[in-house]
Amino acid sequence: MRFIDLHCDTLLLSFKQHLEDIYDIPDAMLDVKRAHRSGDVAQVFAIFMPPLEREAFNDSEYLEHCFRVFNATIARHPDAIVMADSGKLEAGKLNAFLSFEDGRPIDGKLEHLEQYYQKGIRLITLTWNGENCFGFPQSANPENMARGLKPFGKDALRRMNELGIIVDVSHLSDGGFSDVATLSTKPFVASHSNCRALSPHWRNLTDDMIRALAEAGGVAGLNFCPTFLNEDIECEDSTAALISAHAQHLIKVGGVECVALGSDFDGISGKLEIGRVETVSRLFEQFHHDGLSDDVIEKIAWKNAQRVLNDVL
Repeated sequence: MRFIDLHCDTLLLSFKQHLEDIYDIPDAMLDVKRAHRSGDVAQVFAIFMPPLEREAFNDSEYLEHCFRVFNATIARHPDAIVMADSGKLEAGKLNAFLSFEDGRPIDGKLEHLEQYYQKGIRLITLTWNGENCFGFPQSANPENMARGLKPFGKDALRRMNELGIIVDVSHLSDGGFSDVATLSTKPFVASHSNCRALSPHWRNLTDDMIRALAEAGGVAGLNFCPTFLNEDIECEDSTAALISAHAQHLIKVGGVECVALGSDFDGISGKLEIGRVETVSRLFEQFHHDGLSDDVIEKIAWKNAQRVLNDVL
């Protein structure tokens, strides 16, 4: 079955391994060659911004690498991958979208939004695990979790709506989520987040958040990471059955239209039943086992994400 995946970290892997192409990386969870063969019709490749204090490189060096590798892969393998910048997908190829995971490259300047839009950015995960120009991240501290978007973050959200850049609330504080739900005039997404009712990690969505996301026409991308699947967030098990349970909870609370995929491939670890792109079909088999209809599975696999791409881009 074809599918759309709203989040992977393969470009970060290419930087760590000094690669100049992401077409064929046998030790990766996902590469273009296997994604294309596995039914992945659209893949959001995140440019994850590593914490500056942990790395011996600067943002400009890292960004230049990610854009260069992404563009080089497309240029070298036109039969398998195409750069996507709208909701219209090209049949027979992997339609590749670019995102920022952590909006810090925007650096508090609206003109940077437009510059990166021209370079292909079509989704921005507003924050990662630290404060930035948009606002504040999710946190186990209730006071920090309640903090909303900064004034620039609100201005940037409006400009993202105008440009056609998808607003992503994964990693964002609950207060920031509330501001996005109130201010966004376009559907927004939680590209790789699960349900807090089933796994109490603060990264996951509460039922009220799921309802607000659904009412806005957005989707939550099911994250395959054990930390966001289990009642015990220290458990390292990630199974198709656990992912399916989160899908069913999303359907129960927000309706079938709000569920999508956001694997987080090449950004997660643990005992993963679905740990490589060629094994995603196991999840659809689990959905069938759990009684989901073919129509519902197609919506989760690609139709809901396709609708958001069409509505925003």
